[in-house]
Amino acid sequence: MKKRPAIDTMASALPPEVRPGQSVELLKELHILTREGKLNQDSRRKLKQVYHLFQFIDKLLKELPASGTGPTLADHGAGKSYLGFIIYDLFFKALGQGTIYGIETRSELVESSRQLAERLGFDRMQFLNLSVAESAQSDALPAQIDVVTALHACDTATDDAIAFGLQKKAQYMVLVPCCQAELARALNQNKALNLQRTPLAELWRHPLHTREVGSQLTNVLRCLYLESQGYAVTVTELVGWEHSMKNELILAKYTGQKKRASGERLLALLQEFWVEALMGGRYPLVARPEAV
Repeated sequence: MKKRPAIDTMASALPPEVRPGQSVELLKELHILTREGKLNQDSRRKLKQVYHLFQFIDKLLKELPASGTGPTLADHGAGKSYLGFIIYDLFFKALGQGTIYGIETRSELVESSRQLAERLGFDRMQFLNLSVAESAQSDALPAQIDVVTALHACDTATDDAIAFGLQKKAQYMVLVPCCQAELARALNQNKALNLQRTPLAELWRHPLHTREVGSQLTNVLRCLYLESQGYAVTVTELVGWEHSMKNELILAKYTGQKKRASGERLLALLQEFWVEALMGGRYPLVARPEAV
């Protein structure tokens, strides 16, 4: 009688969401899998979210031209680096080249990510204890970064990530903005006077509307800014993040075709909403014509 082949009981017992070749140890360390290799409902939802975003980024990485050193990706506001680890595990590990930089201000998260990467042998992951703005001036990062991500980078950190991407000549930017409060504060300035000037001010007369209009306008301005600097922009919902109200995904691809009209419309919107004096410096490459 022929012997039946041995069955890897651990592999066969894994949930179907775990992909072939994926690091089970990583999923356990990220608390997506339990120590027994199981998924609870919350972890299943979290894994679905990360996979969905990875699909976008995987496509962008595959579109990059081949290079001797491989692709580079900077993940701003990395937190526990869920996304960075998953991208490395599913793409960079098999590729055998390329580097992921996780940028995070909380030193304890940076250190724990460093230790985890060392245990897993993910030797082309680097973790930097820096703010987004500081990272643009850091010698620890190369002069050019292929892909820039910023997921739920709070308030102006998304703008800093865009400035970083422009400086690093990023081919792609993947942004999920969060807690945009800067423009809402600007709208609150001289609110009573603006109500006399224009009926448009009714859009932000109530505090809840101020926050909502400020958030919407902030993202519109960001898209116009990217277009003015040579990026084709797509805005969509990050389907699968049902538990999050911050569900807007901005994808920017560098084409080199700068749209002067987008810069002009950006400035016109700042004037229309009476925030030019407070927000003009946020978009320096548009605010200074000689830099456009």
